[in-house]
Amino acid sequence: MRARVSVVLGILIFGGLAGGATHSHGSGHGVAMTQGHLEAQQCASRFEEVVGQGLGFGLAFAADQNGYPGPIHVLELKERLRLTAAQEAQARSLYHAMLAESRPKSAQLLEAEARLRAFFAGGRATEERLSTQVDEVERRRAELRALHLRYHVRMRAALDEGQRVAYHQARWGAASR
Repeated sequence: MRARVSVVLGILIFGGLAGGATHSHGSGHGVAMTQGHLEAQQCASRFEEVVGQGLGFGLAFAADQNGYPGPIHVLELKERLRLTAAQEAQARSLYHAMLAESRPKSAQLLEAEARLRAFFAGGRATEERLSTQVDEVERRRAELRALHLRYHVRMRAALDEGQRVAYHQARWGAASR
């Protein structure tokens, strides 16, 4: 499954770059964009939309793919997992706590990304200042990613082994490790 995810991400990011169809950028600059660029831009826009809501957009795949379920996905699969009332309540509590923590961190990440774009858009980019700008974005991303991963660890502890296996089968099509 990991290979399939990697292939899909590769297609989204790099698809069309080698001889793909070109489309107008829409910025008035007459810049041609390959299909790959358009797909990457759509993915970036979707990332901003989803992360802006406090959700992970793949930031916790390392956990989710390896037997550490996310609270929202556990709730989505509650019937299949046969959650007890207490487990469902715990999953809801974890989900709401995660959102309360992640929304401010998500906003900080998106603001840092916007500053990085403005850094280039405003013609102020220099090698001397580049590392500072990138470090800020990546620090914010790391904080948000760690937060989402923590909630996957917490959710896993609330499920029994059979539920974790059923979750993994439902989400990834294979038994968990």
